[in-house]
Amino acid sequence: MKVAVMLGEGKAGLADRADPAPREDFVLVKVRAVPMCTEYKMFKSGHKGDWLGHEAAGEVASVAQPGKVKVGDRVVVMPQYPCGKCALCLSGDYIYCQSCVDPHKITGNPPPSGSTTYAQYVVKQDWLLVPVPDDISIEHAGMACCGLGPTFGAMQRMAVDSFDTVLITGMGPVGLGGVINGTHRGARVIAVEGQPYRAALAKKLGAAEVIDPADQGALKRIMDLTGGRGVDKAVDCAGVPQSQRLMIDSVRRRGQAAFVGECWDPLAVKASDDFIRKGLILHGSWHYNLADTLKLMEIIGKEKARLDLLITHRFPMSKVQEAWELQVTGNCGKIVLDPWA
Repeated sequence: MKVAVMLGEGKAGLADRADPAPREDFVLVKVRAVPMCTEYKMFKSGHKGDWLGHEAAGEVASVAQPGKVKVGDRVVVMPQYPCGKCALCLSGDYIYCQSCVDPHKITGNPPPSGSTTYAQYVVKQDWLLVPVPDDISIEHAGMACCGLGPTFGAMQRMAVDSFDTVLITGMGPVGLGGVINGTHRGARVIAVEGQPYRAALAKKLGAAEVIDPADQGALKRIMDLTGGRGVDKAVDCAGVPQSQRLMIDSVRRRGQAAFVGECWDPLAVKASDDFIRKGLILHGSWHYNLADTLKLMEIIGKEKARLDLLITHRFPMSKVQEAWELQVTGNCGKIVLDPWA
């Protein structure tokens, strides 16, 4: 099969790897759509490698035993390789599993065959394959991963509704998906983004206001927009300390905030000011509970027009270099690859 590879120094292409095979409850999926995510950061830094991707949607190509899916089923491939047996997995919070398994050890497929989604085939446990309703396209269904998934999970935990004003920092594809999630629930969404293309796209997707974080008066403007009270709830999708601090400062007393954007820098949280005297509830939110999958699919079914705006570009996987180069500029929303073109 063909897989996308990074060759270093901003170069990329395709390579041949062994076709993976199913085994036990690991199912072979023919990938039809590859939503691109944060891999571009490795491309930008000159990374080399062929173990790329964590989002995919396609159809079941082969199974090793009867199970939860059958050949021909259209499915979304959920991320990670959780154990499926611990309390977290059994409760639907598999993303936080502490006992993830090695798919290559179980299936016998040589790395990275089967565990990279920038590929024509992937193998995954059958219980991590979400069925795609007949009226939803494979491309739209792929947004059930990082396009809509992280912010959907955060908003589920915070119970965002039509009474809320929600701040979302960072209008990359995840944050843009958050605009769809928030407005779908009837909330008033204030977006924070300085990149012109993405700021404009946030407005098209329904953000009531878009604020440039480089503006020295950004916090004051947010407070003015909320009558001096602050937003009810907030989601950080930018993953930088400055955006996290702006989010925390912008939330009203007794409000809630969720960290979604990955950040490895220390978090500047003030115990007295932020927790005790302001009474904030802060959430870490990586993905969503599997029990809520049908609700997310319902949103996807009702938001087809806005998903067509969120997915700004499509490339054959043979042109993955051009796709990553575009992502580096920021002049895009979600990009989807076709691994068979």
